[in-house]
Amino acid sequence: MPFEHEFFMRVARSFPLLKHLCIWNDESQKLAGLMTFPSDNCQLHSIIEYPHLTILDIKFSHADYLEQFLNETKTFVPCLTEFEVFFDDLKTVTKDFTREETRRNCSKANNTSQI
Repeated sequence: MPFEHEFFMRVARSFPLLKHLCIWNDESQKLAGLMTFPSDNCQLHSIIEYPHLTILDIKFSHADYLEQFLNETKTFVPCLTEFEVFFDDLKTVTKDFTREETRRNCSKANNTSQI
């Protein structure tokens, strides 16, 4: 069952000091009505903020969850310094590291475990 935007909003509200998050779900969010690459100017949901999240492990998740956390129009993670991800998923979501919407959430990452 896919995790929806609302689920991540509830996690952020319930655990405001969350520092490490591991997501293990290979179901696409497209099934939940969220497109992987929606119009970047179209804000359908409020932006979720994880102010203390420093480590994100999503290597065993669908690429949609990487999109959820790296796209600044969906999620803001100002302290993210480490994430674990499959390299091909990272290239896809960031459009070969040229996508502006994913730059800010990746900018402080100094330890990226890519598989």
